[in-house]
Amino acid sequence: MKRLILLIGCALLLLSSCSNQSQEDIVQPEENEGETEISIIPNYSLSDDQYKMLLPYRPGPARGAITNQVTNRVDIDELEEGLRRHSTSVFDPKKYVFEEGQYLETEFIYELIDSLNPNVKEKKDEKEQIKEHRNNPRVFSHILEQNYLERKDNNTVELVGLSIGISLKSVYRFQTETGGDYYYEKIPKKEMEEEGKKIAQQVLEAIREQDKEELKKVPIMIALFREEEQSSPVPGNFVAKTLVGEGEHTIDKWETINEENVLFPSDQANEKYNEDHQKVKTFSEKIADYFPNYVGVAGRGLYIEKNLTQLSIEVPIEFYGKGEVIGFTQYVYGLVKEIFPNYYDIEVDITSSNGSESLIYRKAGEDEPNVHIYH
Repeated sequence: MKRLILLIGCALLLLSSCSNQSQEDIVQPEENEGETEISIIPNYSLSDDQYKMLLPYRPGPARGAITNQVTNRVDIDELEEGLRRHSTSVFDPKKYVFEEGQYLETEFIYELIDSLNPNVKEKKDEKEQIKEHRNNPRVFSHILEQNYLERKDNNTVELVGLSIGISLKSVYRFQTETGGDYYYEKIPKKEMEEEGKKIAQQVLEAIREQDKEELKKVPIMIALFREEEQSSPVPGNFVAKTLVGEGEHTIDKWETINEENVLFPSDQANEKYNEDHQKVKTFSEKIADYFPNYVGVAGRGLYIEKNLTQLSIEVPIEFYGKGEVIGFTQYVYGLVKEIFPNYYDIEVDITSSNGSESLIYRKAGEDEPNVHIYH
């Protein structure tokens, strides 16, 4: 693993203008062979709850493995972004720097997943084979690693914590023979969570046993993620997390995570979050008044402890000119102010067959939405 050495830009670049470097720290990752490459840590993050990241971005040794293990793109995004969001409760974004996992390799992850999932024995009778699969579902999909670094007084950056996301299936898809029909077995949440906690303990032990000194000591946050079905337009969610202290090898207790990603419009949204459902419905109907050929919105709400914290809406429409885009965006801007309260983040993406045309967004607590029209 590289040792990261921090250097102050203005002290080194005596022949350059210090004003150009005042926004960044200079970082030198030092190879074992003595070779170095220059990286930077920006002085500013996008918001208080966002981590600064080492640049240029260094891919981890298991990069790309997740796409072979988790089948739904929205689950992949939520697993990564959600794990980073939950990490903020353990690793302060104002103090620590984020880096993609640099320790767990693809082979290690694949071998661990295979060893901790049931290996169903082949049977000649197809009905017996199906029964065997249903009784022994492969729940465990993937391990996602994230690293958190701290700048030390001696101008070095050291690993001070790991976050591990353990991705678990809500539906087990299987075949009894290569090229044959697919069968599906739903996995109850309680059963999945119980199995996930057992898997987490074994994953922790395997990480601690790695021949890498850093992994034997640092605190490790572990979070369990429940995937959605393969075709779901909204992702699954995290269900539990735990923090394993420095050098510890045992998980003592878990904290329940009560969050949910909800599709708008949907029966689920109408039944569980009717007030928000009605707001999205009103928004959609008023757009239809403006644009008769409009086909409807698609939205996603993130609920934490049953409170809406983020609402993302896509408005797909065909336009005949940039003026029409601007006029329509102005209209939607007014609807956002009129219909949606400001106690959660909201984002409205106006799209056409050519891609995104404009974006309206507002952070929780702000009064005025922001607008960007793409050119």
